[in-house]
Amino acid sequence: MCGINGIFFYKSGKEVDARELERARDTLAHRGPDGAGLYVSKNKKLGFGHRRLSIIDLSEAGKQPMTNERGSVWITFNGEIYNFKELKAELENKGHIFRSLTDTEVIVHGYEEFGFDFVKRLNGMFAFAIWDETKKILFAARDHMGIKPFYYAMQNGVFYFGSELKAILEFRDFKKELDEAGVSHYLTFSTSPAPGTLFRNIYKLPPASVLAIKQGGEPEISEYWNPVCPEDKTIGENEAARRVRELLEASIHLQMVSDVPFGCFLSGGIDSSTNASLMSRALGKPVETFSVGAKHFSKYNEFDYSRVMAKQLGANSHEILIDESHLFEFMEKFGKIADDPNGDQVCIPLYWLSKLTRDSGVKMVQIGEGSDEIFFGYDTYIKAFKLYNRLWRFLERLPAAGKQILCSTGETFLKHPKFEFYKEYLRRLAENEEPYWGNAVAWSTYQKEKLLTAEFKEKHGSNSYGIIERLHNEMKKRDSNSDFLRRLLFVELKHRLPELLLTRADKMTMANSIEGRVPFLDRRLVEFAFQIPSGLKIKNGIPKYILKKAVHGVIPENIIWRKKQGFAAPLSEWLRPDSPTVSKLVIL
Repeated sequence: MCGINGIFFYKSGKEVDARELERARDTLAHRGPDGAGLYVSKNKKLGFGHRRLSIIDLSEAGKQPMTNERGSVWITFNGEIYNFKELKAELENKGHIFRSLTDTEVIVHGYEEFGFDFVKRLNGMFAFAIWDETKKILFAARDHMGIKPFYYAMQNGVFYFGSELKAILEFRDFKKELDEAGVSHYLTFSTSPAPGTLFRNIYKLPPASVLAIKQGGEPEISEYWNPVCPEDKTIGENEAARRVRELLEASIHLQMVSDVPFGCFLSGGIDSSTNASLMSRALGKPVETFSVGAKHFSKYNEFDYSRVMAKQLGANSHEILIDESHLFEFMEKFGKIADDPNGDQVCIPLYWLSKLTRDSGVKMVQIGEGSDEIFFGYDTYIKAFKLYNRLWRFLERLPAAGKQILCSTGETFLKHPKFEFYKEYLRRLAENEEPYWGNAVAWSTYQKEKLLTAEFKEKHGSNSYGIIERLHNEMKKRDSNSDFLRRLLFVELKHRLPELLLTRADKMTMANSIEGRVPFLDRRLVEFAFQIPSGLKIKNGIPKYILKKAVHGVIPENIIWRKKQGFAAPLSEWLRPDSPTVSKLVIL
């Protein structure tokens, strides 16, 4: 895991300023405290920067930017390729000579042998850029699920990129302008939906995408993979559970490849407990586990369960309790950490959990992100399905006039603020919008109508439905027979998961110079999850049913069947109007 950045004067007469490139690179020093490197092309039109967090092959041979034997292909790479040994053996059989034990060098030789299509064969989390010195072409790619970030910008014939926005904003010629439409979307989703950001002309390369740009040409972006697989209605419950467990065991084992100490986050829920248990079995020795809770507010702690799990495994357990002082310290740092802001309060405990991990001498952890999305683990999914199945699918057949009458009736009689939720859904019905927008809508369109100024609404509107509509339409195009739950899954995997959850995980772990790996998002497991019938994911009102069945015998039954608690901070308690915390934050 590292930090990458670069600049390419693809349609500009200017040349790379190595000192400026270095300054921009070093804004990412927290992502790679173990080393740094630069590369400037022969024609001085392209420059790569790299900050290294050494995980595999700690020697100088792993230094980046890295090249092939002839110096004709260069790479700056962030991430891990879990199947690199298998790919390396294949490339060696074809005559390629390696000078290191890194996964980075496998990408270089893979590009030489197979071109852009090599990215389809990678199993891992990654964001990288390759410069082909001979063809004068820049090639960039981002992993299947969007675990690793890749920001890029185009302005005045110059292409910039980086692992974080700050690596782009550091360049003096880049004009910094706020994207007000992005602000509106942020209010809705607590994040900026891809491909946009809060800055004009700065974008996110979408997950499972490649970008190619030639000297004198224009960028071309294409998708190399999508998670949609046909639902297999013939698969039985036992077979589905067996395959889920096999794929998860294989993923956890594969993602343990490391030359540095590693462990896992442990909340005491089904996902992290499964991670810890299967990792412990594969290791054959105690695993390092890390847990966080809130001081004075036991309902936010899951120590009763995480301690049971750690004791059963004989784990080396590490814990931290956070309070208001941790909130203050975090807020002072947050602006710098999250230059592409993330409004999820989970950032607070996740930051301190990551710091605990690093302070304990561990540089890599496995985390449980993605499980709730691919196996339907949230109660909100069940509520959304019930709303659609029992009511919405009938109401949406009403004529437009009937829908408008319902909406107007709601406006007239549902005056109390507690009814705003219902009025928002009546508005969506009247506007022929999909009912489900994701599991993390902060401000509804109804609420934004009251919040935003008339001038802002006239210029940008107040509705972010276009983001969701595009995803629903894409899913319908890929699978015309998709049911409501499969469309819900697609929206979560393409929007909330990469833009909110994986972004917060990357920023909070990397702020503390540790690598977070996500075994539940192995490409093969995600593809299989899409094939599992929805009725095996939610069965008899039980969320995540097939995963619970798959891990029977792996973790205690009381952890498997306990109600999901969720990972949160006691913000409502810390920020009570009469709390001294509020006045301190105002001063801060």
